[in-house]
Amino acid sequence: MTTSDRIPDSRRRTMLGHLAATAAALGAAPLIASADTAPRKSPNKTGPGRLKQSLSRWTSKAPLPELCKRLKTIGFVGVDLLYADEWSVVTDNGMAVSMGYPAKRDNFIEMGFNDPANHATLIKEIETTIPLAKRAGVTNVITMFGNRKAGIDDQRAIDNCVAGLSKIAPYAAENGITLCLELLNSKVDHHGYQGDRTAFGVAVAKGVNSPNVKLLYDIYHMQIMEGDVIRTIRDNIQWIGHFHTGGVPGRHDIDGSQELNYRAIAMAIADLNYQGFIAHEFMPSRPDPFESFADAFRTCTV
Repeated sequence: MTTSDRIPDSRRRTMLGHLAATAAALGAAPLIASADTAPRKSPNKTGPGRLKQSLSRWTSKAPLPELCKRLKTIGFVGVDLLYADEWSVVTDNGMAVSMGYPAKRDNFIEMGFNDPANHATLIKEIETTIPLAKRAGVTNVITMFGNRKAGIDDQRAIDNCVAGLSKIAPYAAENGITLCLELLNSKVDHHGYQGDRTAFGVAVAKGVNSPNVKLLYDIYHMQIMEGDVIRTIRDNIQWIGHFHTGGVPGRHDIDGSQELNYRAIAMAIADLNYQGFIAHEFMPSRPDPFESFADAFRTCTV
């Protein structure tokens, strides 16, 4: 694996660190509520085609207002993976926040619901974020399974995730928020991550059994871990609330330079009457990154 292969996820991890608020006693600073208490209506346009497409914020160096304007010109309807203090910029530009973070801390990926020692912190973060998300019209909040810990095998980790998420799921449902647990690869980018297989994530989602706890199915990560992407999506779509894209190998453009047929994948997702977002999350390789973004958008416009 080359250094460039590691850039996207390491950059995302670095952003989490640089943007981190001063750590509280529990290791995470709660987000500060906005003074604006009036609920915002999140844009709900689908754009061209049958899929709502967004772009992960970390993939672009452009200032957020400029990013929104340029993405709208292409046809995108949302921006993905944003902190609460960024949400209003996106919604004020007539776009949706397709996925929000519940906290700013540099161990966000590693600290998950698989370990009961994390539950109090994670639940507090989410409880703080849910009313902010509701007011801002943000309907998806990301959370993690976490890295493996000694003495916590997969079955125990599943049980722990179910126990912790079941405590916060009713509050999420009450406020119309979906908690999305991200599936990541442990082979290349996130060594030690426990939620690295679709079956693991589905077992958790089934155990919680709430329409407000679903999987963030990252196509890039699951291609690395298990492949058979279209069949897996078709078999498990009821447990999937969000998608991420990225070219394999290297997490670059989703074009003919990589091994996945994203046009076919997008068609399969749209044919399932999927109503959520598909968010592009890759490191653009072209000199003008917006050419990469526009090409990805065209590929998934089905």
